[in-house]
Amino acid sequence: MAVQLMNPDGLPKPEVYRQLSVATGSRLVFLAGQVARDADGGKVGEGDLAAQVEQVYLNIATALAAVGGSFDDVAKLAAYVVDWTPDKMPQLGEGVGRAAAKLGVDPTKPVTLIGVAALAEPDLLVEIEATAVLD
Repeated sequence: MAVQLMNPDGLPKPEVYRQLSVATGSRLVFLAGQVARDADGGKVGEGDLAAQVEQVYLNIATALAAVGGSFDDVAKLAAYVVDWTPDKMPQLGEGVGRAAAKLGVDPTKPVTLIGVAALAEPDLLVEIEATAVLD
């Protein structure tokens, strides 16, 4: 595997993400922000943050599979959440957990969470960018 996830000594050790990743592969994959849309562009999980997060993670895995990768190859995520407040963390975690269970992967990647006022379309609650490294 091209990506090793770590929580080094001297930094907090959160359960829901890792502080850093070390990538040793040779192909970088930069994935555009994924949103809660199915393969036909249909809306998924309107008004439901957990459902949207789940779909976004599944979309990331689908995109990576197209280039011979998987969610395990993700080195870094950036999540943009509309009107973020800490009380939304359980919904975020639920969506991540459901996607991880479906994909059979460890979802604890280095991630930056950014609260935003809005995304490209009014029904979207979350958009997530991914960077992956493949052997």
